[in-house]
Amino acid sequence: MPRLVSLRKRFAELIPELAKFGVVGLIGSVIDLGGAAYLHAEGVEALAAKALSLTAATVITYLGSRFWTFRHRVNQALLREGLMFIALNLVGLVIAEAVIAFVSYGLDMKSGLAYNAASVAGTGLGTIFRYFSYKKWVFLADTPAATVAAGEATVSGLVDVAGTSEEEALLDELLGAAETSRR
Repeated sequence: MPRLVSLRKRFAELIPELAKFGVVGLIGSVIDLGGAAYLHAEGVEALAAKALSLTAATVITYLGSRFWTFRHRVNQALLREGLMFIALNLVGLVIAEAVIAFVSYGLDMKSGLAYNAASVAGTGLGTIFRYFSYKKWVFLADTPAATVAAGEATVSGLVDVAGTSEEEALLDELLGAAETSRR
């Protein structure tokens, strides 16, 4: 019975995060899919249209993810976090582009409807990949190891950590240990 209660609690905690991810993703999808459809209709090559629109959507979704969806998670050094986000979005782009390329060139379906359907399917597969990869590598859960990593980044001056009293106590402990080791 305790496992069921724990599972229900974890699921209840996941719903708000998933909902926020969905809102940010919906905005990003409108930018991505709408931009790709518009650019493609204006004569931009299929894969280039998708790459351009996804680049614009990446900027918006990063800001939404960092400052809203995953703001309760430990922030890493901004440069590392941003580079990881971009790298994972590139993998998402490859997934979306592979679906578009398969439909457009492999199946030789070049109509606007086929392109848009492939774009939606590719974006959906890429979104599933991105959600789980962001949680694993970009926006870390508040675990002791993640807090230590954030504390080390703060000590090195790469990021500011404003957190709970537990995080502040751990940071004070780390700073004290660093001070002692320097002597």
